[in-house]
Amino acid sequence: MLDTVINGLSSLSGWEVFAALLGVGYIIFAARESQWCWPMAFVSTLIYTLLFWEGQLPMQALLNFYYMGMAIYGFVLWRGHKQAENNLPIHSWSLQFNLAFLTIGSVLTLVVGYYLVQYNASQQPYLDAGITVFSVLNTWLMARKVLQNWLYWVVIDAAAIVLYLDTGFYATAALFTLYTVLATAGFLNWIRLYRQQVTFN
Repeated sequence: MLDTVINGLSSLSGWEVFAALLGVGYIIFAARESQWCWPMAFVSTLIYTLLFWEGQLPMQALLNFYYMGMAIYGFVLWRGHKQAENNLPIHSWSLQFNLAFLTIGSVLTLVVGYYLVQYNASQQPYLDAGITVFSVLNTWLMARKVLQNWLYWVVIDAAAIVLYLDTGFYATAALFTLYTVLATAGFLNWIRLYRQQVTFN
């Protein structure tokens, strides 16, 4: 296993490393509520769309294509509030909304995973499907500044580490290890900002 990882790291694509570095920048800027996280996300996901398609991870390719669109949406949304000098507020979902989110995501994961199994379209069908489905749903939560999005990212990123190690995307697996740490830091920072909002309001 160690030899496989070492060999994989030695043959990393420069594009994969570049996309990974942009991904780190995206998380850091998002945690600071900076609108400039979204252009970084756009370029990073454009590269990943091409890499994953070539690497026979179609759901991850489609996911990153979706991310490109969400990067444009997020930038326009955050920039519009910034120009109006009225930042989009961070808000917290109730337990009921979170349970609905998890239920919908789980059902969609089973449906998409079953489809991938039937057509032999993915190396890890249900893991690929789960990461894709919850990432699609959770990116919308991020754009809308739902506090719990960071907790969901911790779980999604941890699952992605397993997928990318198994499929040979070692730089991306390393990136998602860092993502897991940064998502935790992002959650703690947004909690602080959320409490400040509540206090001032």
